[in-house]
Amino acid sequence: MSISTEGDSVAVIDSNHSGGTTEALLERGRALSLPLLRAAVDRLAPPMDTVAAYHFGWIDALGNPADGDGGKAVRPALALISAEAAGAPPEAGVPGAVAVELVHNFSLLHDDLMDGDEQRRHRDTVWKVHGPAQAILVGDALFALANEVLLELGTAEAGRATRRLTTATRKLIDGQAQDISFEGRERVTVRECLEMEGNKTGALLACACSIGAVLGGADDATADALETYGYHLGLAFQAVDDLLGIWGEPAVTGKQTWSDLRQRKKSLPVCAALAAGGPASDRLAEVLAADAKATGTENPEADDAFSEEEFATRAALIEESGGREWTTQEARRQHATALAALTGVAMPQAVRNQLTELADFVVVRRR
Repeated sequence: MSISTEGDSVAVIDSNHSGGTTEALLERGRALSLPLLRAAVDRLAPPMDTVAAYHFGWIDALGNPADGDGGKAVRPALALISAEAAGAPPEAGVPGAVAVELVHNFSLLHDDLMDGDEQRRHRDTVWKVHGPAQAILVGDALFALANEVLLELGTAEAGRATRRLTTATRKLIDGQAQDISFEGRERVTVRECLEMEGNKTGALLACACSIGAVLGGADDATADALETYGYHLGLAFQAVDDLLGIWGEPAVTGKQTWSDLRQRKKSLPVCAALAAGGPASDRLAEVLAADAKATGTENPEADDAFSEEEFATRAALIEESGGREWTTQEARRQHATALAALTGVAMPQAVRNQLTELADFVVVRRR
C-alpha cells in the first residue's frame, strides 16, 4: 500500500483487495439489518417515527417515500462479519448490527444539533427540518430502542452484548463532550485529540466489531481482540474523517467546504499542525487565537464575517505545517495496528479477508 495526499486522495491507496467485495459486504449489512431496523423505528410514537424515517432516508421532508443515502453501513457490516469470526452465521449478528446502528444515529442526531450542522447525506438535517426538540427526542428514543433490540433476545449472550454497547455509548458521549470543550481552547495536544477520537468514534466501532461475535457465542478473549481491531479501525476512520472535514469535496461528502474549520474543531490535522512548530504553525496559532476571540460567546454572529478565502488560508497553513501529511500517516498507522490485533484470533481465512477488506475501505473512502 502507499499513501497520497494529492488532490482528493487522503489515505491508503493501491489496496490489494477488491472494492467489489467491500460493496457486497456493505450491501449485505444493509439488507440483513434493514427489516429489524425499520421494525424498531416503527415502535416509536408519532411524530418520532416519521422524523426517524426522514433521518434514515426512507422518506423525504414531506413524508413521501424516498431512497435516500442511509450512510456507509460500515458498522452493520462489521457486526455481521464478527459473528462469522465466532463461527456463527451472519444472521446471529443482526440484532447487534441494528443496536449499534441505532446508537450511531442517536449520536448523529444530537451531534448535528450541537454542532449546528445543516446538511447530512446531501440533505437538511433533522433539527433543521423538524426542529431541535424532535432531534433530541428521536435521538433519545433510538438509544432506548438499541437496548430493547438486544435485551428482548433474553439470552446470556444478549446481556453480555448489552454491557458492551452501553459502555461504548458512555465513551461515545464522553468523546462528544471532549470535542465540544476543545472548540473553546486555543490549543489541544495530539494525545488529547486521539483520546477524544478514541472515545467518540473508536468505542462504537470497536463494539460493532465484537458484538456480533458475542451474540454468536464467542469467549471474551476473542471478543476483546475483535474489539481492539475495531478501536484502532475507528481511529483510522476518524483520521480520514478529519481530512475530509477540511479537504473533502462537498459534492461527495454532503457537507460544506472547510466544514470542520467553520466549527473551529480541533481535529487531528489542526492539532498536529499546531504541535509541529515553524513559521506556518506559529501563524496558524495566531490566526486560531484571533478566531477564538472573534467568535466568543459575546459575539456569536462573528462567523458570518469570515470569507471562503480566509478558511482556505487556514487549510493551507495546516497543510504547510504538516498537519495533513501527519494525519494521513496516522490513518495508515492505525490501520496497521487494527490488522495486527487479529493475528492471534482463530477464524476462517475468508472472514479474515473480509475484515482486512473493510479496514482498507475505511482508509480509502472519500466520504
